[in-house]
Order: sequence, then C-alpha cells, then structure tokens
Amino acid sequence: MQYTTASTAVLSQPPEFLSTIRHLDKQLHDRFRNRFDIDPTLSRFLVSFQGNKTRPSYRWYKFKEAFSASLVEHLFHKYGINAGRILDPFAGSGTALFAASAMGIDADGIELLPIGREIIAAKQILDAEFTPEDFERLCQWSTLRVWKESQISVPLPELRITQGAYPEKTKKAIEKYIGAYQVENSRVQSILRFALLCVLESISFTRKDGQYLRWDYRSGRTQGKKIFDKGEILEFDQAICEKINEILEDVSPNHQTTLFAAEKLQAQIRLFEGSCLQILPQLPDSTYDAILTSPPYCNRYDYTRTYALELALLGTDEQKLLRFRQEMLSCTVENRPKDLLDINPQWATALAAADEEELLQAILKYLEDQKAQRALNNNGIPRIMKGYFYEMACVIAECARVLKPNALLFMVNDNVRYAGASVSVDMILSDIAEKLGFYVERILVLPNGKGNSSQQMGEYGREALRKGIYIWRKL
Repeated sequence: MQYTTASTAVLSQPPEFLSTIRHLDKQLHDRFRNRFDIDPTLSRFLVSFQGNKTRPSYRWYKFKEAFSASLVEHLFHKYGINAGRILDPFAGSGTALFAASAMGIDADGIELLPIGREIIAAKQILDAEFTPEDFERLCQWSTLRVWKESQISVPLPELRITQGAYPEKTKKAIEKYIGAYQVENSRVQSILRFALLCVLESISFTRKDGQYLRWDYRSGRTQGKKIFDKGEILEFDQAICEKINEILEDVSPNHQTTLFAAEKLQAQIRLFEGSCLQILPQLPDSTYDAILTSPPYCNRYDYTRTYALELALLGTDEQKLLRFRQEMLSCTVENRPKDLLDINPQWATALAAADEEELLQAILKYLEDQKAQRALNNNGIPRIMKGYFYEMACVIAECARVLKPNALLFMVNDNVRYAGASVSVDMILSDIAEKLGFYVERILVLPNGKGNSSQQMGEYGREALRKGIYIWRKL
C-alpha cells in the first residue's frame, strides 16, 4: 500500500501552513524512504490486544491499549534478543514484561496507573506465590458463590464520573463480594479483587470508548445525547464465576488443560511505580539490552476516564485522579504544560532536539493559527501536541542513556491527524531520536493504515495514517 505524506486537506487553496507541512513532511519522508518497510507479517491483530484474546493469563483483563505477547516474541526472535534485561517505560498491563520473562529475559517496567500495576501484581502472585490451598479456596468461591452468604457489605468506592455505573442489584452484589473477600488471606484476596476488576465493564452500563466512558441508555445518564445500546449487561454472579473459572483453567495445577497452560515465568520482573518522566532519570546508565514499549498515542485518549471504574475500585479519589491525569504523558486536552527542566535539568539537549525539528514546529504553528481563527474543536490541541513531543523527546533521551551500546529500542505507535494536517509521529520521533543518540534502522509499517475520525473525514476527506513499529539502535 502506498502511503501519502502529510495531508493537504480537501481545500481549493490549501493554507500556507499546510503547504509548508506538506513540503517538510516530504523532505523527511525522502530522508527515511529506505528505512520504511511495509511488513506483511504485521497486522492489527498482532499489534493490539486482539492477539491476546486466546492467550492464557493475557486474556483475563481486556487492556485495550496493549500489544500482543506474540508481537514481543516475534520481534525478540527476529532480532536475536534472548538474554539480559529489557525495559518497558510504559508497562501498561505488563505484556512485554511477562512475554520477556517467559523467554528467560529479565524485565523491568514503569507504570503510573494503579490498574496496570494491579494486573501485573495479580499475575505475579498467581505465578509465584499461590499455594494449592489458595487454588482450592478460589474453586470454592466459584462453586459455592461464597459472597452470597456473606453478612458483610462494603460500600463500593465511586468517583463523580462513575456514579450510577451499575444496576442497583449488581452494585449490592459487588458490595457483598468485596465484604466477603476481605476475610481471606492476602493472596486470595488479591486475586478475587483482580477478577472483579476484569468484569466491571461487562456488568456496568458503560463501555470504554477512547476519550471517555460511553453510557448505555438504561443508565438514565443519556438525556439529550445520542442513544447508545451496549447490548447485554452481564449478571454479576455469572460474570464473576466465569472469570474465576477462566483464571483457574489457565493456572491452577488441578485445572490446566493442554490448550490453556499458562507460560511459566522463567526470569525476574521488576515494576517501578510512577511516571516514567520521574523514574527513568533514576535508572543507571547502559543497563538494558533492549527496550520494547508503546507510549500513549497523541490521540486525546484519557485513560483516567476510560479506566475510571477500575481506578475507583482501587481507591483512587478525585484528587488522585487529577494528579494521575497531569502526571501522564501529555495526550489529552486537559494536560497542563510540565516544567521538564525542573524535573531534570539534563534534558536541555532533548528539548533543543524538539525545538530543531522543523516539521513539528510547522505543525505547532499551524495549530496555533487554527486556534487563533477559532477553527479547532478544542483549544487545548496545540498544547497537548507540544507537550507530547517535548516529553517524548525527554523519554527518548533517557532511553538512549539507559540502553547498552548497540542495543535496540522497539516502539509501537500511531500517526494522528488534527485540523486536516496529518502528523507523522513516526518520522518526527525518529528524527528527534537521531539527534539524541539513536540510528533509525527500520520503521515497520502495517500493510493497512488506520482511518480518521468521522469529523476529520467529513471536513477534510479520508486519508490512511501509518501505524507501525520503530526500530532504533543505540549508537
């Protein structure tokens, strides 16, 4: 498939800014032309959660932003990474960590949000700490439905944006379930809480939809909005029993089958809690043999909203929610600018690399012009665009520092489009990377590009945007 360079938009006389963007994009494309590789072995199934749907342990929680364990295995086998220690600065649900560990490679991860950390911790407990007695107790919870006889109910933690998320009968069942598992030992308690996290969306009135939670018409919260029917809302007892049984089927010594036998971890996993902008500078130089990661995309998705049900259950209050939102890599219109030099004065070189990236600066000028003309659907778009690339420049600089010489960095990311201008995230970040100690070996591109939002297509026409994997080598 032939990919175009930056969009000229569907206008009879393209604005001067768009002409400049098109010209600079073509220049950069010509420079990287021989590095692009449309790889027929790659698919959306491989670079998304879809590839995990039938994989033991990876299938338990539907972390929609994850790539597949098969992708990790494919890249590590192809590029000869079979020992040492790897890093994922945006660990999410830990796919890179667990896939690497199963291959005998030590893995470190950094994760800010409690939901990702809880998924990783639960899998580690099941792999290394669970006893036969614990597995038996988990079986009893499913077969006897222990919570139904509980006399203890614990109020369900809520945020403003999660109030009314469940049918009243379901909410009461959840509260009895929470009350019942609190008398179990810490290991069983962790897994029962994890199982609950796995089913919250399926038993609620909500569905994750990128930038927010979408509410079913039965919730009573959709007055004046477009009617949305999410389909079947599962009964609590059915959903939680099926999830507990799925976990048991994958990992219990008494329940494993040939089809579903979870990979046993062979190597160490360490998880650092917090923002990678805070944690990366604390890691020692030349430590890692590879980095494999997928940062948040520059697409306005707000994970503090889409994972609000889970964050509320894990004890996140309104103040913590706001803090998480600001500590995340800038990717939403609510992100305020970060004082990056205050975080790390050593990042002056990284910020200069972003300053010098001509295509990025042209896009930022165009978006500021669109803002001045009141042509943007949200005035925060120029701010998040600048924050995203400048913060990513700092992340790239730190990745170069902590990698061993000649080691590889693999990054899964998408190009985006705002106000009719396609933003070649792959080339902009690759250009910055080459200023900060990397050589761009390949930009692997999926054969089929992704589409645009209906608003973008309506105003500017459809254009395929590249989705790919960047492969950079530390010089």
